[in-house]
Amino acid sequence: MSAKKRILVLAPHTDDGELGCGGTIAKEIARDSEVTYVAFSSADRSLREGFPPGTLKKELMLATKVLGLQEKDVVCFDYDVRNFSTRRQSILEDMLALKEKIEPTMVFAPSLNDLHQDHKVVAEEARRMFKRTSILGYEMPWNNISFDTLSFSVLDRSHIDKKIEALTCYASQRHRAYLNADFIQSLALTRGVQISVPYAEAFEVVRWILP
Repeated sequence: MSAKKRILVLAPHTDDGELGCGGTIAKEIARDSEVTYVAFSSADRSLREGFPPGTLKKELMLATKVLGLQEKDVVCFDYDVRNFSTRRQSILEDMLALKEKIEPTMVFAPSLNDLHQDHKVVAEEARRMFKRTSILGYEMPWNNISFDTLSFSVLDRSHIDKKIEALTCYASQRHRAYLNADFIQSLALTRGVQISVPYAEAFEVVRWILP
């Protein structure tokens, strides 16, 4: 019997992990994989007027619960949004602690081609820290001028439904075009067509290690 997968999802901000690989998270939890979700910022400074500090942390916990994660497996740090580049060493040290605690067999992180400054820092530091671990870069089309669809996660409708349901937990972010359910489903359909399955999520291969 093979050992359980130990998956680490690195999200620069709350909701990034759900957007990039929410369907795959739901699938892997259903398969009894051990999944840890880490957000490096609750992005309070980006909240619209009328939403109190801490809103996104609460929404994160609701969203990850929908995907099947337990509260103990969700971490949210408080790095200041859009200023990750000034905290690279601290972020790297947090990743080291996660690596030693979890010993992940697979890491999901933003694409190395992601244009958002915080996403790029997390992607680059993840490649540095997890150099002996398989790493897949997840897709966020609004931040990716280019994206190499080199790996796919085959999904079924239930996984996409979970992803969409999780993202509806982010009431404070409903104004974001990319949280639109039709967009989420359409992207999953597009990636599915590429490999002749109903639905899929696509990833860049940063590093792939065959055990």
